[in-house]
Amino acid sequence: MKKIFSITALVTVFALTLSSCGGGNENKSETATTPVEDVMVPPVEEAISNTLSLSAHDQMKFDKTELKALAGKPITLTFAHIGTMDRNAMGHNFILLKQGTNIDDFVKKALTAKDNDYIPKSESDKIIAHTKLLAGGESDTIEFTVPEKGTYDFICSFPGHAATMRGKLIVQ
Repeated sequence: MKKIFSITALVTVFALTLSSCGGGNENKSETATTPVEDVMVPPVEEAISNTLSLSAHDQMKFDKTELKALAGKPITLTFAHIGTMDRNAMGHNFILLKQGTNIDDFVKKALTAKDNDYIPKSESDKIIAHTKLLAGGESDTIEFTVPEKGTYDFICSFPGHAATMRGKLIVQ
């Protein structure tokens, strides 16, 4: 009998403890919501600068494959070879081609132009701008103007590089 009384007392104490832990609603706070009108936020446009930088390394890659500039204004491009290899083993250049230039044909002709930094004189009418051929640790800054809006290809014409060293200059 003592056990039944003890168990009953224990269950009663437990039930009272649980009921006292319940959450009352007396301290509940309410927040008012005010409807907000839909506001059109114009998209933030990427700032376009005509001062550009581009680099390449010994793994035959440009650090960017897309550049943007404004048409009809001078563009200053600084191109840096951030690798360590000699220009005869791993030289890099930047050549901006006119629209419609067949890159593969241009590159084939560039192979024969070692004495001119792999820039074929016979294709000068297809070139907007170019840097000199750089060794690791060197850089070259050039200035040029692209008069018309459009997308222009750029490459490195050192033998074997144009396959992976290509990009686009988007002129707006």
